[in-house]
Amino acid sequence: MLAKRTEAVSVKKGPKLGWDNQNFWVRLAKNVKRDYWLYLFILPTMIWYAVFCYAPMGGIITAFKKYTGFTSITEAPWVGLKWFEQFFASYYSTTVIRNTIIISLYSLATFILPIIFALLINEVVHERLKKTIQTIMYAPHFISMVVMVSILTLFFNGDYGLFNQLVKAMGGESHSYLTDPDAYRHLYVWSGVWQQLGWNSVIYVAALSAVDPGLHEAAALDGASRIQRIVHINIPTIMPTIVIMLIMRVGNIMSVGGDKAILMLNSLNAETAELIATYVYNRGLLAGDYGVGTAVGLFTNVINLIMLLTVNWISSKISETSLL
Repeated sequence: MLAKRTEAVSVKKGPKLGWDNQNFWVRLAKNVKRDYWLYLFILPTMIWYAVFCYAPMGGIITAFKKYTGFTSITEAPWVGLKWFEQFFASYYSTTVIRNTIIISLYSLATFILPIIFALLINEVVHERLKKTIQTIMYAPHFISMVVMVSILTLFFNGDYGLFNQLVKAMGGESHSYLTDPDAYRHLYVWSGVWQQLGWNSVIYVAALSAVDPGLHEAAALDGASRIQRIVHINIPTIMPTIVIMLIMRVGNIMSVGGDKAILMLNSLNAETAELIATYVYNRGLLAGDYGVGTAVGLFTNVINLIMLLTVNWISSKISETSLL
């Protein structure tokens, strides 16, 4: 009797889990019906991504066609890898790739600064002072890039810049930093640090708010100093957030530039200021070589994807924290 009961239990199958348990679309319909207001809340974001991120992906085929803008993309003749070969065979390819990598790595070296700022602001006990500092540091993020470059011009332009006026008042000589190739990278990176430091620290401040106060109280009772509590409690708590943000930062290593790089570029600092972003703008839009511009943009995105997957895989092996 016991043997038969054991056999009956052993052949009994439990409920299937995962995708086979219930149809995905049925479950989705039930979720939408139950939490329709949440889906309405994210609907504008979904529409934005669909229109501005996913729909334009069809234009990638321009990198393999001779598109002039006078006909539709589908009617343009195929040219294969001609635009890729043309870019890599040109003199500018080495320059723009080297400049982009250098300034990207320079910017990546400042990745730790928002973390330090978040750790410091978290130690401010006076709540009103804390909010004031945060507001002051967040404000530059909302300055448009045109205004940002205009501020750099007012400070560092020729003899009339404020910084040069101070140098001359102290007996020094003025210098046009905006046209100096050696000064370009420093101006680009550190003006970005000033503008984005407070904003980039928001996610770390939010992560620090999840630290259990009881851990600090117990550590203080054991005689741990404030620095020791930061090192052994705060930093380990936000480490997963740091790793995720670092992975995403490395995944955009070839996408540095954009509006700021275009606005700061001039004929005198082009030696170091000519980046992939400015090359795509000048060649693809101003010169009308849409195929070349799309090919270079596709190349940078492929490199970014490879870097993202590589760093994500390394992180998953070392720290068990990853995007996937």
